[in-house]
Amino acid sequence: MKRSRTRLGQRLRKPAFRAAVTLATGASLLLTGGCATLHGVKAPHDAREAAAEESGAQKSAGGPDSPGSPDCTVAKCVALTFDGGPSKPTPKLLDILKEKKVHATFFLQGKGHTDTYPDTVLRMSEEGHEIANHTWSHKVLTELSAEEIEAEMKPVQDDVRRITGRAPVLMRPPQGRTSDDVSAVMRKLGLAQILWSVTAKDYATTDTALITRRVLGQTRRDGIILLHDRYKGTVPAVPGIIDSLRRRGYTVVTVSQLLAPASPEPGTVYRP
Repeated sequence: MKRSRTRLGQRLRKPAFRAAVTLATGASLLLTGGCATLHGVKAPHDAREAAAEESGAQKSAGGPDSPGSPDCTVAKCVALTFDGGPSKPTPKLLDILKEKKVHATFFLQGKGHTDTYPDTVLRMSEEGHEIANHTWSHKVLTELSAEEIEAEMKPVQDDVRRITGRAPVLMRPPQGRTSDDVSAVMRKLGLAQILWSVTAKDYATTDTALITRRVLGQTRRDGIILLHDRYKGTVPAVPGIIDSLRRRGYTVVTVSQLLAPASPEPGTVYRP
């Protein structure tokens, strides 16, 4: 046991492992060897239940108020999300989602993306997809000052507001790395932080079949799937992923639909 504790202590002193531990636990945690902390992590299920209790609704009768929206207190929901776009392949993805009658959440990057493909951003909005912020240049936010974090977030907020008429209320920190300091800035900017439970690591493979297997193997109820529409193997995998999820009884939703009747709280970290 002593030897195991020593090994853990050695691993915790490595910055990359410290960050991974923070996200894996989903709890209030002091990062060993540093002063960063992460509080306020909520699971979608817990956020829904708390909102239903606060409103006095019965658990079985809770759910989004919008007519026709999925009720994830009853349905077996999973959120489909895409990071790092829009890019050249994105319109093809939008065609697929339209054909499958699925709405997704897009965490958009700024430099080379929102400033380059504004028509695609507008199409996302017009077709009912949820648009969120994934920073201007994908810098790791935990390594930046508060002013630098704001400089990464605000240009994307401005681009999306200018194109669609509404700024995002959700964001995803690059590499999933966040802290209480990052949360404080997001609270100020009115942005909730959305992590994930399913990753195909599609940035490292062009194998569509492998991407599909990875997604299906990890997906559970109330999960959040992370994909990247900019990579070659990903968009071709999407039709099969959606069809297979539906055969398994899943309802594919946006992040906000997954959280409803809760509303995303600025600064809060949501992670299944």
